[in-house]
Amino acid sequence: MRNFMLTIRPVLGVLSRLSLYIAGLGIVAMTLIVGWQVFGRYVLNDSPSWSEPLSLYLMSWFIMLGAAVGVRESVHLGLDIVRYAMPPAIQKAMDLISLGLIVLFGIGMTYYSALLAIGTWSATIPVLGWPGGTDFFPMIVGGAMIALFSLERFVDVAIGEEIPAGIVVQEAV
Repeated sequence: MRNFMLTIRPVLGVLSRLSLYIAGLGIVAMTLIVGWQVFGRYVLNDSPSWSEPLSLYLMSWFIMLGAAVGVRESVHLGLDIVRYAMPPAIQKAMDLISLGLIVLFGIGMTYYSALLAIGTWSATIPVLGWPGGTDFFPMIVGGAMIALFSLERFVDVAIGEEIPAGIVVQEAV
């Protein structure tokens, strides 16, 4: 299992780094779009109708991609005071339970978002003209990545391979 993790970790690192870059580009694009909307509204007196739904769509992407990378880097919100008060064996069990629940959450988010996308595909987003199901793509991809990255952490904890968060963060830079 260690060899498998050593083999797959660089691939997951590339996926994580790519997600960060895409999320960063999404933030920049959203900022430019909102800036254009403000310029159009107050200077041109003609606000573009497509800017708000597109900005929200981009925001969904960078939030979900950022959340997935946060799971991989172990920088997500947590309450560790109880965990650190426990013996190491209990800490490991708590970590495995927590990561297992995150894997299940990611799988559930992916599954139910896919059902929502399928169910709303025939609708059209009025201003953009896209199928309604595209609104759920960020949740589908983000959920799958959350499940994948938390599964990576689960296996690391299970085999006793503790990767400090700082190393993973440096790997992403």
